[in-house]
Amino acid sequence: MSPWRMTTAVAFFIFNRPDTTARVFEAIRRAAPPKLLLVADGPRRDRPGEAQKCAAARAIATGVDWPCEVLVNFSDENLGCRRRVSSGLDWVFESVEEAVILEDDCLPDLSFFRFCDELLARYRDDGRIAMISGNNFQQGAGGGEESYYFSRYPEIWGWASWRRAWGLYDVDMKVWPEFRNDGWLERTFPRRRLARFWRDAFDAVHSGGLDTWDYQFTFSCLRHNALCVLPSVNLVSNLGFGADATHTKTECRLSKLPIQPMSFPLRHPHHVVRDIGADRATEKEQHNPLDLLQKLRIILRLLLGRTAVSGSHAGAALTAGEHDVT
Repeated sequence: MSPWRMTTAVAFFIFNRPDTTARVFEAIRRAAPPKLLLVADGPRRDRPGEAQKCAAARAIATGVDWPCEVLVNFSDENLGCRRRVSSGLDWVFESVEEAVILEDDCLPDLSFFRFCDELLARYRDDGRIAMISGNNFQQGAGGGEESYYFSRYPEIWGWASWRRAWGLYDVDMKVWPEFRNDGWLERTFPRRRLARFWRDAFDAVHSGGLDTWDYQFTFSCLRHNALCVLPSVNLVSNLGFGADATHTKTECRLSKLPIQPMSFPLRHPHHVVRDIGADRATEKEQHNPLDLLQKLRIILRLLLGRTAVSGSHAGAALTAGEHDVT
């Protein structure tokens, strides 16, 4: 068998953390994608020294030393998480049909790239599948003897997708009031606890009170009954928690999870169906409405104190702890 060579483009989202940017960039360099799309937010004017950190991160990410086409989308001003990540992904999927997506604090195992590469090709024309994740937050549960399983939840600490799936996304969730009022949420989540969790989350995003992009992607997947591929082992570790973070001073269970290599050839599920048991475990662990309300109150206090809530995938942060990338 000939050695594997990556064929998919990688989109790399960076901001003001040259230390983690260097570690993730080294993983990308080892995978040697043929095309690298770089997206960066601009520094905040009220943060002394941030411009220098942003410049250092950009210098690292543009230091490509393998045969590769490099495209850049760098913002001079700070757009925040919601607009920078969503507009960056718009640009990515205008530029390429499919991509592997990493943020500057999501450190992947090398096998993550091959995992995405192969499954992007396998499910390229399957409209049932919205994305491929590198995350397994269930300590290896889910998938059984197979290499991955299907979930309704898009985990985005290292993921991949197609233009066709991203085309269903709306950062402003304009149709949310209609869905909220016609009982869709209660039909989707018969258990009141879950319906309340997602209603609070989607209300916060739709009102503009929460500066994030990823809850909108979850809404898109749920709204279209899409499936997400989740690996049987955790392929990506989130480094964005700790004392040097702006908001995520305290680490949680999901921070800095160990990574394991994926075995090849992949063992594919026999049927494209959702693993309800795995999803219920996720819901029990991560989707607690009381925790969500508590964290929304914290965010409200930050907003009233004129501290921007602009962490990478801040929506996921409400269930796992907030961390900064944009």
